Amino acid sequence: MKMFFRLVSLGFFAIGCLTIAFLPLAALAAPQTHTVEMLNRDDTGPMPFSPGYLAIQPGDTVKFLATHSGHNAATIEEMIPEGGEAFIGNINEEIEVTLNEEGIWGIKCSPHYTMGMVMLIQVGDTAATEDDLPDNLPPAARQRFMDILEQSSHNG
Repeated sequence: MKMFFRLVSLGFFAIGCLTIAFLPLAALAAPQTHTVEMLNRDDTGPMPFSPGYLAIQPGDTVKFLATHSGHNAATIEEMIPEGGEAFIGNINEEIEVTLNEEGIWGIKCSPHYTMGMVMLIQVGDTAATEDDLPDNLPPAARQRFMDILEQSSHNG
């Protein structure tokens, strides 16, 4: 009988050790929430999202904060990965969006899109390139995207 209790105790001890050992791995795989600010100006210039480039994993959530008034977050129609769903927030609305589809997501502020208020979200492991940009972007949006891509290549 003593042997039985020793085996049971040893079994519970082993399960406890395994749980503790794999707990950090479970935390790494857990979905994350990332914050993006919608601003009037920062060190990159007028009308930015901050950060301008965000690399996340499928299932992560992006929370867009209306840090300055007059902005929203919306997908750019031509820059939604296959199977992804478009979204559009109201002006001055803080929204949370969970992105499940891998690929490059283009995000704009609807009233300031032609002024270049855009950002890129990389979902998964494949980084954005110039090839991900559609041909019909407003000139200021294209320039901001090019600046974001150049900056992200220096940081990646």
